[in-house]
Parts: sequence; C-alpha cells; structure tokens
Amino acid sequence: MKTLLMLFILIFMLGVISIIINRFYLLTMLLSLEFSMMGLLMILFYLLLFFYSEMYFMLLFMVMMVLGSVMGLLILVLNIRFFGNDYFLMMNILEC
Repeated sequence: MKTLLMLFILIFMLGVISIIINRFYLLTMLLSLEFSMMGLLMILFYLLLFFYSEMYFMLLFMVMMVLGSVMGLLILVLNIRFFGNDYFLMMNILEC
C-alpha cells in the first residue's frame, strides 16, 4: 500500500514539474495543473480511505477542483479573445 501512495506522490510531482517546464502556453499549464490536482485527489482519497474514513472533504476538494478548472478555462477564453493566442508571456498586467 505504501507503493501506491508513492505512485500518487510521483503523479503530483510530475504535474508540478510539467507546469514548470511548460510555462509558455496557458493551455499546457492548465492541463498540467489538472494533472497535479488529480494526483492530489488520489493522495487525498488514499489517506481518507485508510485513516479517517471521512469522504466529505474529498467531495469539497472535487468541487474546488472543478471551480478552479472553470476559472482557468474562462481566463484561457478571455486571453484568446483579447490577445488572439494563448501565449502566456503576451499578457501584460500593467496594460489598461
């Protein structure tokens, strides 16, 4: 069972490393973020199932994952609408 937890931690770490490597395009950053969140969900499921047997927090975490992915998709659509691409470095926060 400990190897399963290590696999979930590896999935999470691969998602974080993928975010760092693919930091130029917003779509790949969002996909990597979802991959790491799925790793966190599996870790949470493993820990709650074997130690606490309380699943309400996992449901709350899944709702927050969906809300985060919807906000990321909204930012992606608005970025493409205003700038014409999803290149992350094209966004300038100081522009009005």
